[in-house]
Amino acid sequence: MSADPSPEAEELERFRAYLHLLARARLDPRLQAKLDPSDIVQQTLLEALQALKGFQRRSREEMACWLRQILARNLANALRDFRRDKRDVAREQALDELAARSSARVEAWLAAEQSSPSQRAERAEDEARLATALEGLPELLREVVVLRHLHDWSLTEIARHVGRTPSAVGSLLHRGMVELRRRLRERE
Repeated sequence: MSADPSPEAEELERFRAYLHLLARARLDPRLQAKLDPSDIVQQTLLEALQALKGFQRRSREEMACWLRQILARNLANALRDFRRDKRDVAREQALDELAARSSARVEAWLAAEQSSPSQRAERAEDEARLATALEGLPELLREVVVLRHLHDWSLTEIARHVGRTPSAVGSLLHRGMVELRRRLRERE
């Protein structure tokens, strides 16, 4: 966020991997060439840093919930802006459909935020552990795990997306899951 981070910035920075996982999960990967999850996370952290003084409650769970709300709003705004700024209608039609589906996922996510505080806190803690473990995976392993388990893509769709055969993707997925489980056990 800055060259010499303040304690507040360092506090928020601990949530970067978690927010990145959430943004990646809510945004269709085929849109990521146009809407980068890292940019949305950066915007979220910047807005949070600017508003941090007004944020009264400071437990980790409350902070995660507050950051999720900012991220969800930024994702919704980015998707809405993307859909509004279409250029070539014929070329952008498929991407517009993907944006609509991603937007629906963000809306469903916001609706799910209505659970109890203890449920949200437990879920946030689990998601933070998962995000940190995922971020530690090599890029290709992380990508196939995210596409399969967060976006529910088939092996064939993933293979097309990453330029590998379905059997190679199956092997990558297996290795990724083994490594992810190992990392999660280490963090317990």
